[in-house]
Amino acid sequence: MSEAYTGGCACGAIRYEISGEPVFSNDCQCRDCQRKSGTGHGSYLTFPSRKGVKLAGEATHWNIVGDSGSVKTRAFCPACGSPVYMTYPGSPDVFTVHAASLDDPSRYKPQAVTYTVRGYGWDHIDPALPKFDKMPPM
Repeated sequence: MSEAYTGGCACGAIRYEISGEPVFSNDCQCRDCQRKSGTGHGSYLTFPSRKGVKLAGEATHWNIVGDSGSVKTRAFCPACGSPVYMTYPGSPDVFTVHAASLDDPSRYKPQAVTYTVRGYGWDHIDPALPKFDKMPPM
């Protein structure tokens, strides 16, 4: 079994520990991720089950309809504003964390770039990564 993934917000009010491995790690260039990150994309690790997730602290949540039409619930720290994780009402077991929220962000290994249809030339993404106009089937 691998070492747990740990992380949280910038001020430490929200913390997580996740056992298990992510099923998908991606850079997403959808417009929502651009706005949320303040850059050209968001970077994420998605875990298949919330059973291995331990959360401490109270996040503020808000729902948004993504480019796919699916609702995603974004969770951020009400004290420092850091985005920490996402959940999906349509897929309640799935749990996604922001790569920069990891205690050791070097553990993030992107597998693909999604929503390249919304990407910008100034957002330089690893050219070796597979690219998808939208979300690929998982």
